[in-house]
Amino acid sequence: MSLSRLNVLLVSLSMGVSVALVGCNSNPNKVTDTGPKSSEQAYYEKAQKALERGQYTEASEQLQALDTYFPTGRYTQQAQLDLMYTRFKQSDYPAAIALAERFIRLNPQHPQVDYAYYVRGVSNMEQNYDGLLRYTSLKQAHRDTSYLKVAYQNFSDFIRRFPSSKYAVDAAQRMQFIGEELAESEMNVARYNIERKAWVAAIQRSRWVLEYYPQVPQTPEAIATIAYGYDQLGDTATANQYKELLQANYPGLLKNNGEVNLRAARNEASIVNKLTLGIVGRSAKNTYATESNMSQPSNTNTESSDDNNQRSLMNRLSFGLLGKDDQATTENAEIESAETQSSEIEPPEVESTVENSSNVADAEATAE
Repeated sequence: MSLSRLNVLLVSLSMGVSVALVGCNSNPNKVTDTGPKSSEQAYYEKAQKALERGQYTEASEQLQALDTYFPTGRYTQQAQLDLMYTRFKQSDYPAAIALAERFIRLNPQHPQVDYAYYVRGVSNMEQNYDGLLRYTSLKQAHRDTSYLKVAYQNFSDFIRRFPSSKYAVDAAQRMQFIGEELAESEMNVARYNIERKAWVAAIQRSRWVLEYYPQVPQTPEAIATIAYGYDQLGDTATANQYKELLQANYPGLLKNNGEVNLRAARNEASIVNKLTLGIVGRSAKNTYATESNMSQPSNTNTESSDDNNQRSLMNRLSFGLLGKDDQATTENAEIESAETQSSEIEPPEVESTVENSSNVADAEATAE
């Protein structure tokens, strides 16, 4: 047998084996798409009823089918908005973001395109808190904040494009909340830099907070950190400028000898408070910008009148288990309010053309 005939035989055998393997792997029970099983209006009405009952899985299936089988129908754009909302309620934030970006790209002039911009920002914001960390006492601002930064840009773009939107006020409030989180993230790094005596790095982080996140609770600490950093660098003139700013606005952050009180700036508990497990001394989270602190520097070895009003003696003696603790209650309420605000959005409005189409179809069905 010649070499060429042998090659032909080997190729033939290889093709035969491949065909046999493909035939064995084929699935005779494979389900094929047979097309729409209902009309466009039927899909839409079923989805709306499921949304009213809070059955988001069923609504998602109906809306997905409508979007697939009727890509240019009269309900398509409204279905895409509803599907965006449904994915968000299912906590499928990446899908909600993808749908929002697709809607923005395909319908830039749509009357409700602002809703897509809004959902994109809220979904990115919610992704940052998606996980077990939100149910612990750990601060998300001390962890990864990449999604928060994206959400901040989303809301900034949204307000710039749609300043008169019905969602603009809520977006601005979310930006304020995110700004506080990002500022806390920056100050957390600045505190670490102070510990490792990286004064320039700590100053840069604090300046970033003052420049890009104004009017956040971390502002006093940022000013104090800058003053302290320049003191350590030996730049007395610049340090004194920031100390004058502290003296005018937050005198409680300066000691009697004129040095910066970083412990008070960070709202940390006093040494006495830590040694007595919170029974005596200034506790953590004590406010420093109150009227009493504006008149005289705070004393780290005595209780402030504010803290006495917030924590009862029974609460201190029982290490926080019993008695009155208004401060903890307020903080928990603020956290719960922020989480509720982040996880709740309104459903999109129904377009007048879609509503009219449904009414006409119902009237025609009644007449028949």
